[in-house]
Amino acid sequence: MKRIATALPDVVLLEPAVYSDARGCFLEAYNARDFRKLAIDRQFVQDNQSHSVHGVLRGLHYQLQHPQAKLVRVVFGAVFDVAVDVRWGSPTFGHWVGTVLSGDNHRLLFIPEGFAHGFYVLSDTAEFVYKCSEFYCPADDRGLLWSDPALGIDWPLPPGTKPLLSDKDARHPGLDDIRRGELPRYREAAA
Repeated sequence: MKRIATALPDVVLLEPAVYSDARGCFLEAYNARDFRKLAIDRQFVQDNQSHSVHGVLRGLHYQLQHPQAKLVRVVFGAVFDVAVDVRWGSPTFGHWVGTVLSGDNHRLLFIPEGFAHGFYVLSDTAEFVYKCSEFYCPADDRGLLWSDPALGIDWPLPPGTKPLLSDKDARHPGLDDIRRGELPRYREAAA
């Protein structure tokens, strides 16, 4: 597993070794021992999978009292995946990083606690899978508006199009509209 730095020091892009031959390919997507060596030491408690069609945008989501670290990847199709630092007091508060994850590039993205996460589907369909370090807690679910101009996320939408959103995701507030008590606090710690 190769660790690739991103513009946000705590968010890590990972590239597994892929072994291919005429039959197909094999890769190891997660190994706790190897991840600890890469300074990513989390116990994951929940695996999720979503199937989405082209143009769907999911996010930007975070949990406040029960923050989740996520290890995300795409097993089929392609998405533009985004992490936004929403940790109040962080030196990178309000900054974002985005990358293409696909079934072809096999890359994973590690997103630590205190970051909002979302993705936009680039392919006809996409199978998106992710591990969470904390259980989903509906009462703790929070969101950030995907199109917040204060963030300036450069989503790869075709000109003149709007993404397909859930009602909930369409109504999330912008970062400046969220009370600081509704944002995770920054605590210096290694990823």
